[in-house]
Amino acid sequence: MAESMVGSKAGASSPAQRLVLAVAILSAFVSFLDATVINVALPAIGRELGGGLSTQQWVVDAYLLTLGSVILLAGSLSDVFGRKRVLLAGLVGFGATSLLCAFAPTIEVLILARALQGVAGALLVPSSLALILANFSGPAQGRAIGIWTAFTSVANIAGPVLGGVLVDQLSWRLVFGINVLPIAVTLVLLARLPHDAPHAPGARVDVLGAVLGMVGLGLPVFALIEQVNFGWASPVVLVPLVVGAAALVLFVLHERRAAQPMLPLSLFRSRNFSAGNVATVFIYGALSLGFFSLAVFLQQVAGYSATLAGFATIPTSILLIGLSTLFGRLSGRFGPRLFMTVGPLLAGAGFLLLLRADASADYLTQVLPAVLVFGLGMAITVAPLTSAILGAIEPARSGIASAVNNAVSRVAGLITIALASVVTGAAVLDLAGFHRVALVTAVLFFAGAAVSFVGIRNPGPGTGTGPAPSERPA
Repeated sequence: MAESMVGSKAGASSPAQRLVLAVAILSAFVSFLDATVINVALPAIGRELGGGLSTQQWVVDAYLLTLGSVILLAGSLSDVFGRKRVLLAGLVGFGATSLLCAFAPTIEVLILARALQGVAGALLVPSSLALILANFSGPAQGRAIGIWTAFTSVANIAGPVLGGVLVDQLSWRLVFGINVLPIAVTLVLLARLPHDAPHAPGARVDVLGAVLGMVGLGLPVFALIEQVNFGWASPVVLVPLVVGAAALVLFVLHERRAAQPMLPLSLFRSRNFSAGNVATVFIYGALSLGFFSLAVFLQQVAGYSATLAGFATIPTSILLIGLSTLFGRLSGRFGPRLFMTVGPLLAGAGFLLLLRADASADYLTQVLPAVLVFGLGMAITVAPLTSAILGAIEPARSGIASAVNNAVSRVAGLITIALASVVTGAAVLDLAGFHRVALVTAVLFFAGAAVSFVGIRNPGPGTGTGPAPSERPA
């Protein structure tokens, strides 16, 4: 890229940089929107296309499975083929697969389309962040990432509400159709960006690592979801579980020896990076399991409309967006350890409050207090968690560090949602099953708090790296 696009440490962003930022925001927005909009549509999808809890799990997990498996590979693809080209492929693929989801005639076609959509989505978030990292430097980079985070966080609010309105007033199919317009706008803006610089000499794609990673994640997830239908002793469950576990072991061994690994294991030599990612597994696994189950419970058991179920969790998103900057700054002053411990404890307490919910799930007395406590806990947690992880890695490797943490959070959600039927012990979510899920979700949050308290170390004065905590991506 031209030198003028990098910008000075003190200067305002140029028109070219603003174009880059707009493309980065729009590209990531559709991926975030699609991840949050689906939960409120699940009961309607089940009514039209059939299937129980395991089917609903697959509609969510097919997307998360391929996205989590390919998201690390996206960095290698950008190195070999260029950021603009990879982003173009991701946008076109995401638009095409969104239409395939919207017109899916059967649940099997929808699940396949969601898996393909995850592949395309995996190209969007890392490539959009890579554009920012390549075209902004110094404090301007931190501000750009902060703006990217703020706008993409809007998807957390818009997704459930927009999805609920579309499901109730029109059709669940439009939940996927709404992606087409922002993608079309992004493609027009993307065409105005300069061509990619020549790729690094000798850069290669870690194909074997990608295959082993997908097999190692996909087969165990299949086993976890389908054990309710076949039982643990069935070869349909046992064989994928064993083969998948073996593939994960081979994946780690391969990544240790690969010249250009998809997952640089050397990153995990940093204590805060390792502990932060373990905490991410528990915290974001709990988040995905809790919100998936809450959205289904409110509609299928409590009788909420899709719109009301979408609005039910809005206070959490408002608290997260409104308070994350404050706790990011406090984390920069006092260190992340305290906040990464207290925040998950509060989030877990919020889900314990949901144990009071009965089949009516009265919003003001049973749901709202839990959502508020949970939302405050997540607001305390997110910025310090990101700060601890990215601050533990030198700035030159912040892109891959961010991609690793993003992949960890997605895979954690994938696994916990796959475990939902194990926790409920039934093919359909009822009140007792939801209470078990709420309890397990709280335990996962508490585990994240324990890992943070034991594993995270506050940096000494002057040892921080990367953008300010309040400006790092959530």
